[in-house]
Amino acid sequence: MQQAKKKKYHSKSDRLVQGFIIGFLLLFTLMCLIPFLNILGSSFATPAEIATRTFIIIPREFTLNAYRYILSTPTIFQSIGVSLIVTITGTFLSMVLTAFMAYALSRKYLHGRGIFNFIVVFTMLFSGGMIPTFILVQSLGLIDSIWSLILPSAVSAYNMIIMRNFFQGIPDSLEESAKMDGCSDWGVFFRIILPLSLPSIATISLFYAVSYWNTYQSAILYINDSAKWPIQVLLRQIVIVSSGMNADATSVDVVPPAQSVKMAVIMVATMPMLIAYPFVQKYFVKGAMVGSVKG
Repeated sequence: MQQAKKKKYHSKSDRLVQGFIIGFLLLFTLMCLIPFLNILGSSFATPAEIATRTFIIIPREFTLNAYRYILSTPTIFQSIGVSLIVTITGTFLSMVLTAFMAYALSRKYLHGRGIFNFIVVFTMLFSGGMIPTFILVQSLGLIDSIWSLILPSAVSAYNMIIMRNFFQGIPDSLEESAKMDGCSDWGVFFRIILPLSLPSIATISLFYAVSYWNTYQSAILYINDSAKWPIQVLLRQIVIVSSGMNADATSVDVVPPAQSVKMAVIMVATMPMLIAYPFVQKYFVKGAMVGSVKG
């Protein structure tokens, strides 16, 4: 019996398939990792080495001048602070609105549930467009306000549908038992649904956090005050100035930086999300396991 199992799982075809999968995953990992290592290595390289080498993983001479230059100006800290405020506030508000809406639309006894679901899906296919959205934000008095980076994208229809489907996978018997014990709808939501939905909440929170941290287009459209620029807009200005192009970068308190400074700014802008991801990764695995058991 054991020999049959060994033959079944270790046949030549199985080994070939496993080898192909492992090779493909390694190739895909290298495709994602090598550009990042190039940026990291270039941020520690000297301008002379960057000028002579087009691809750098390990620089011949390490230097921290680019990071010293970035951290010596308050502009980068100001932009990071704006991005942190937008990310933390926006993620919290988006999760509250998304969770409330997803829970309501996941209940089969909600009147008009199909109509509301259709309206949500409709927004994924059709939108007002850039100009009507700008007019709406302007009419609400949100120009040059940090709220203009949060409220227009407070609820993502895609994220709401994911969370709604997760709520629908929770057995109705749990809700019925809680209500038989005298629990209200709010009590069911906070005491039953949310504790069982931590994998979904962590995953959607990361989606929102990455989206808010990478806010770029909304800041270009709605923010004119350079003191309220998020880190991504400052990165754009530094890239434009360092490229020698004429742009509206006079309000940025920097001088034209070297290529290594641009790479260092990219690392500074990317590092917070890289640090936060490992703490949420376990919920991705747990969510996949829960879905496989239920499915």
